[in-house]
Amino acid sequence: MKSILFGTVAVAMTATLAMADGHSVVRMGTEGAYPPYNFINDAGEVDGFERDLGDELCARAELTCEWVKNDWDSIIPNLVSSNYDTIMAGMSITDERDEVIDFTQDYFPPTASAYVAAAEGVDLEGGVVAAQTATIQAGFIAESGATLVEFATPEETVAAVRNGEADAVFADRDYLAPLVEESGGELMFVGPDVPLGGGVGMGLRESDTELKEKFDAAITAMKADGSLNELLIKWFGEETALY
Repeated sequence: MKSILFGTVAVAMTATLAMADGHSVVRMGTEGAYPPYNFINDAGEVDGFERDLGDELCARAELTCEWVKNDWDSIIPNLVSSNYDTIMAGMSITDERDEVIDFTQDYFPPTASAYVAAAEGVDLEGGVVAAQTATIQAGFIAESGATLVEFATPEETVAAVRNGEADAVFADRDYLAPLVEESGGELMFVGPDVPLGGGVGMGLRESDTELKEKFDAAITAMKADGSLNELLIKWFGEETALY
């Protein structure tokens, strides 16, 4: 669950939601670059765990969803500026972020961040470690004693390991696991897992209390009937943490 650090942004007034077929239209903001949480499929559409989950939450809340892609580094400011109404982008719930926006309850349990390298025995404490810019993973590496190299996208952090620009990449284990499996031994987990963040939740403007209540009720219902666990297993496998 990717976690962003950000500067203080002014809280904007809530935009009036449009109406379509009698339902409120909610614009769902996502990065579209962090599989299996969210990605753009071959048809050019938002796909992944959060697309499946977000569509189901909107259906249960009797809302019409429209998906909006936004770069990670501006995803919170553009929510506050009313360019969309929610964030579903593998975003961890943190105290710092909660001072600027609000969150639903988590829809993905807290999980670990991990290191991946191209060889065993790399120096994680004094070497060069790649992380996506403006994330808690980047902040952790900056304070660890290692040399941090930051990149705008998660794909670039992994590429830095492949091309020798970094000794290791540090990111969500859930994001890295399929890349390690598909690499045929080219990439491997190294060092200990590191617990960061407090679970993944949907971000909303602080003034959108009614919208938060609707989504919280839908998440609670999906936890209760087991359908959220079914989506977690579908996208992350049998070994993933469940509710």
